[in-house]
Amino acid sequence: MDEESVLLTGAKGRVGRAILDGLADEYDWRLLFHNPPPEEPDHPYLVGDVVDEELMAEACEGIDTIIHLAGDPRPEAPWDSVLENNIHGTKVIMQAAVDAGVEKFVYASSNHAVGHYETERKPDLYRAHDEFRLDGTELPRPGNFYGVSKAAGETLGRFYHDEHGLKVCCIRIGNLTKGHPPIDYERGQAMWLSHRDCAHLHQCAIDAAYDYEIVYGISDNDRKYYSLERAKEVLGYDPQDNSAHFEGEERVVDGD
Repeated sequence: MDEESVLLTGAKGRVGRAILDGLADEYDWRLLFHNPPPEEPDHPYLVGDVVDEELMAEACEGIDTIIHLAGDPRPEAPWDSVLENNIHGTKVIMQAAVDAGVEKFVYASSNHAVGHYETERKPDLYRAHDEFRLDGTELPRPGNFYGVSKAAGETLGRFYHDEHGLKVCCIRIGNLTKGHPPIDYERGQAMWLSHRDCAHLHQCAIDAAYDYEIVYGISDNDRKYYSLERAKEVLGYDPQDNSAHFEGEERVVDGD
């Protein structure tokens, strides 16, 4: 059986590096960089913008699954930038995916798509005793224009699934840090996603069977206000890390 071919956009970013660190040998990767990489990658790659329709058509050719991370990642990004890079860029690559016969589209959404759910409940919802959970069925409540763009990407995914049959998994990614969760930052600990759990979650999204899903991308933290039940049930996600297991900057989970 041929190896699954996966296009990874935004391959030079933090999430992209975490995925490749854990899964470099698992799939037939094709990478997309916004700018030329400083070193020659170990996988075939293209350089350019996701708004380039011809480049996206080339990038999607022969691909089974797309992991779409590319875009302006700044929470403070201005409207013009998120409109062009995040919203229009996502539309362009989803259309290219459909035209190329891509089966699955894994979309990097964000905690910022639901940021204003925190407004009335913080800081209690960041603490282990609080039972409030968002589970992916709630409507978006973006906390900034970046969050608006991520909510728009989720809606584009819903359209392309219903209209064209593209299988879409939107992952609302939390706070990804390497080695340890944020120190003395309750919100960051509540939404922490370790590198190995990040790689594992995206592997699940590549391999699992689904139609359209919105799941949360965090580790199995004692402090959490995002439910992991849908990710576990539909994708088979089995997170190994928990921000509560870290007592300081130097402590790491066994096996890291």
